[in-house]
Amino acid sequence: MSQLFSPYTLRSVTLPNRVVVSPMCQYSATDGLPDHWHLVHLGSRTVGGAGMVMAEASAVEPIGRISPEDTGIWSAEHAEAWRPITAFIKDNGAVPAIQLAHAGRKASTYSPFARGRDGVADADGGWTPVGPTTEPFSSTYRVPRALTEDEIAGVVAKFAEGARHALAAGFEVVEVHAAHGYLLHEFLSPLSNTRTDDYGGDAERRLRFPVEVVRAVRAAVGENVPVLVRISASDWTEGGLTGQDAVGIARALVDAGADLVDVSTGGNVPHARITTGPGYQVPFAAAVRAEAGVPTGAVGEITDAHQAERVLTEGAADLVLLARELLRDPYWPVRAAKELGDLGDAVAPPAQYARAY
Repeated sequence: MSQLFSPYTLRSVTLPNRVVVSPMCQYSATDGLPDHWHLVHLGSRTVGGAGMVMAEASAVEPIGRISPEDTGIWSAEHAEAWRPITAFIKDNGAVPAIQLAHAGRKASTYSPFARGRDGVADADGGWTPVGPTTEPFSSTYRVPRALTEDEIAGVVAKFAEGARHALAAGFEVVEVHAAHGYLLHEFLSPLSNTRTDDYGGDAERRLRFPVEVVRAVRAAVGENVPVLVRISASDWTEGGLTGQDAVGIARALVDAGADLVDVSTGGNVPHARITTGPGYQVPFAAAVRAEAGVPTGAVGEITDAHQAERVLTEGAADLVLLARELLRDPYWPVRAAKELGDLGDAVAPPAQYARAY
């Protein structure tokens, strides 16, 4: 059996294979509530054979949404709306997960297929975002309000409450979003965090907010529920976070209660020059895994079954997360299993579709 289609256990949860549906914003919710689109979107990738299906970045409070059309997990109503989706995922053999998120200064923007990333005015359903300082992400984004220390404590509590709602919704794994220029990444990076209080300055103080969030989420979900954290291992910009910084960040987050670090990059400044290509972020996951001694997930232009298998066999990561490739082909895991000789053993198409294979 390939490593890609071997089980993987995190605390009390065992994934049937190492293929994970990466959280992908759909910009299709109303008041943060998922609907039939989200059921079909996530359900298709479930029956396609993924071991874990992670719902998109879901805000822990209304002002934490990237756009007014983002999903949320800030109330019992949201938990109830997610429940049919998690039930479908579990009934079809996958593990349901959700990414707990706060967009910070990148909040209150239009969805990418509406009119680009301009800030949404209050009159059009927008709001004033928050961040470490009053510096906006770019000139087209809204100017944020700097969080006070008391407000930071409030956001920590909202992440914990969001985690509790996630469990009530039926999710079995939670991921804290600390990447891509959103709120927790904004505090981690010296490019966006120029505060002079206990939440800014040196690396230890910039880590304080994300560490407090992870500790609070761990306390909220208990000892049996896996907690992942997505980080941006590099800002791809001089003076920003580097791969070596990511090693220390990963260690601190695991010490705070995380089980696995999902390693991505970028997103914190609009002028970053990112060198992309097949598996371009995998070396960052490999370095974090080797140097920090923590489990990792790898993501970023992973498209081929043999490529994904090498990520695991070469020790770069413990899980492989796919995004755009699973948008193009929801049944990629079944196809990959066939290519690796595991079809019908570790993974199989749904009975309704078996005749096609």
